[in-house]
This record gives sequence, structure tokens and C-alpha cells, in this order.
Amino acid sequence: MDAIDREIVEILRRNARMPVSEIARRVGLSGAPVARRIERLETTGVIQGYVAIVNDAATGDLDAFTEIRLTGGTDTREIEEIARRVPEVQQYYTIAGDPDALVRFRVRNVDHLQQVVNAIRGTGIVAGTKTLIVMAAWDRARVQGE
Repeated sequence: MDAIDREIVEILRRNARMPVSEIARRVGLSGAPVARRIERLETTGVIQGYVAIVNDAATGDLDAFTEIRLTGGTDTREIEEIARRVPEVQQYYTIAGDPDALVRFRVRNVDHLQQVVNAIRGTGIVAGTKTLIVMAAWDRARVQGE
């Protein structure tokens, strides 16, 4: 990746629906080379997909983060198996130190969150959890207007 690729990626992070012609104008190239660069970034896995960013407050959904401590001898890669089985998992991160992983859930309400956390605890590989409910959020990808 060169500086222009990085600039294209940053533009697409802010607005994945921006027309190639506008991206080209911003990076100082014509449309065809920019389209080829975007295609290469997709093919090589730098860009893995495009998503709609939904205003969770408008849907009434809650976001929560749960710290997970695994039982001794558990491989942190087993978190991915949990994530694949639990549809409420939006992202997970294995991290250095204590805890072993951080999981982000999207749930309908607090009762639903309790059910999901209980399901995670019941997997047999979780020694402990600590859950934090998101009250407000800011996301660089949601900032428009550049």
C-alpha cells in the first residue's frame, strides 16, 4: 500500500458510497486508476466489505462490551467459535493481559444481554466476565463531511 491507497481507504472508511469520480478528484488521479486500486484493495483483503452503519439509538438496541477471562489452558482462538455461534456478537478481540478477550454485543435490551452473557458463561471455557453497557458512542467512521 502506498500513500494514495491509504488515502483511498480513509475516504472509504468515512463514506463507502462515495463515487469513484469523487475519490479520484480527492486523491488527484483519474477514475480508472482509482477503480483499479479499489479493486486491488478488495482482492488483497485490505477492504473486506462494505456495511451500513445503523444508528442503534433509533432501533432501540443496546451495545455492550464484555471482558472474558478464560479457564486455564484454554486457547484464545476458541473465542472465535463462541463468536460464530452467538449471533449477538458483533466483534471480538483477543488481547494481552487480563482479561483474555473483549467481545462487543448488540442486543435488544438488558434482559436479552443477560441471556447472552449467561450463554457465554455456560460454554465451559469462561472463568469470568465483566460487562459494560454503552451509554453513548462516537465512531470516526460515522463522521461525514470531509
